[in-house]
Amino acid sequence: MITHILKHGYITTDELKTVYGYDHPPRAARDVREAGIPLETFKVVSPTTGRQVAAYRFGDPSKIRDDRAGGRRTFSKQFKLELIEKQGSRCAICLGNYEERYLQIDHRVPYEVVGDSTGERTINEYMLLCGACNRAKSWSCEHCPNWLEIRSPDICRACYWAIPESFEHVAMKNIRRLDVEWAGDETVDYDKLKERADLYDVQMPDYVKSLLKSL
Repeated sequence: MITHILKHGYITTDELKTVYGYDHPPRAARDVREAGIPLETFKVVSPTTGRQVAAYRFGDPSKIRDDRAGGRRTFSKQFKLELIEKQGSRCAICLGNYEERYLQIDHRVPYEVVGDSTGERTINEYMLLCGACNRAKSWSCEHCPNWLEIRSPDICRACYWAIPESFEHVAMKNIRRLDVEWAGDETVDYDKLKERADLYDVQMPDYVKSLLKSL
């Protein structure tokens, strides 16, 4: 992506897909930004479809982050095993149990805000997430004012997505959130709740809240 922009001035999402095989072009752009290189997103007309598509070009060179040269550091197999030993083989958000291969290592405070440690990594700075929760966290964080403008690690550390067991906000919004999963034999309990919620013609979250209020 960087080489293409250097040669042509910009690169489109169409080119990222058709020329370089990226199924998710925004991920490629994010990788470049995480390497400390500022990018601007703008619109151009695709020569193949005639429709407007997103394109990327280099941004203000004064905003280059020297502390991120080389991008994210990879995680060793041993580091993941240490995380599993400490946190269990479960997602830190939904608390679902997963095989090791389905769990992804994620920064508690997003890389975009705090970068990556250049020394020995501390287990407590990371969490294990299932794919669905990792995607949900990424979307929420990427739309948070702290990610976009403020960049305060302390704000992140008070967020649900960093420490779900003890938080003050969700992406700087006054929200309290609880992700609950029913697994195995527990699915029978979920089905009963769903049946009752359907009977009263209410959504499951609203029905569960009403039950809790009645306690």
